[in-house]
Amino acid sequence: MQVIPVQAVHRGFGTTSRRDNWWAAPLGVFFGLLVFLVYVNWAMFQGEHYTFGPYLSPFYSPELWGSSPHAWFGEYPPFWPSFIPFSPALLILPFPAGFRFTCYYYRGAYYKSFWADPVSCAVGEPRKSYRGENSFPLIIQNIHRYFLYAALVFIFLLAYDVWLAMWWDTGVAGEKEFGIGLGTLIMLANVVLLAGYALGCHSLRHIVGGRQDEVSKSPVADACYSCTSSFNGRHQLFAWASLTSVMATDIYIRLCSMGIISDPRLL
Repeated sequence: MQVIPVQAVHRGFGTTSRRDNWWAAPLGVFFGLLVFLVYVNWAMFQGEHYTFGPYLSPFYSPELWGSSPHAWFGEYPPFWPSFIPFSPALLILPFPAGFRFTCYYYRGAYYKSFWADPVSCAVGEPRKSYRGENSFPLIIQNIHRYFLYAALVFIFLLAYDVWLAMWWDTGVAGEKEFGIGLGTLIMLANVVLLAGYALGCHSLRHIVGGRQDEVSKSPVADACYSCTSSFNGRHQLFAWASLTSVMATDIYIRLCSMGIISDPRLL
């Protein structure tokens, strides 16, 4: 029997036999991520209106150096070059940004929507070769698990911010009173969604149980693996929900700080 070699067929960019609206999903992802990227860069370099009372924007938490009462070490870092404008977010955002940028879900999302690699299944690509993530610069994506460790620390820090958001100044020096505002609940919802996103991480799923041949032989590993798997099945949902919530939390605190809206006290 004669064996006929199979040759790769290179379609022109966008060429496809699909009749559905295959472009809708990557186009929606493109605009969704673009809006977030534009806003987060503006908020990061803006450096103002990121606190209101006990509220602290998640883009600036923890505030290591800064001008607000939330700052840990003072107003200005001693190592910062004087010719570069300083914003507290510049020391913080690279860690959660690195976690999302190297995330397995987001890789597939922005590879399709920004790089058209591929733009969608069975649709022609703008390139004829594929190198994968085994060479520079995409090999850097392999540091995702290290960003995961930082992201888990940030979950605890943001949860602590929610606790601080329940204590309001009474006007008397050193005295605070318990209270819950709408901003407190918004910050709490943001932490829950961020935790759902982080706990569904593919790397975390592997760390807690995927390295074992038979995870069921370890009750603890099996329970952890099942827990992360339940979040992992909704990883895309939590990825977008947490992306929206973290931006919405910053917007809410910013509008309150600017006096555009008021924060209703619920308790």
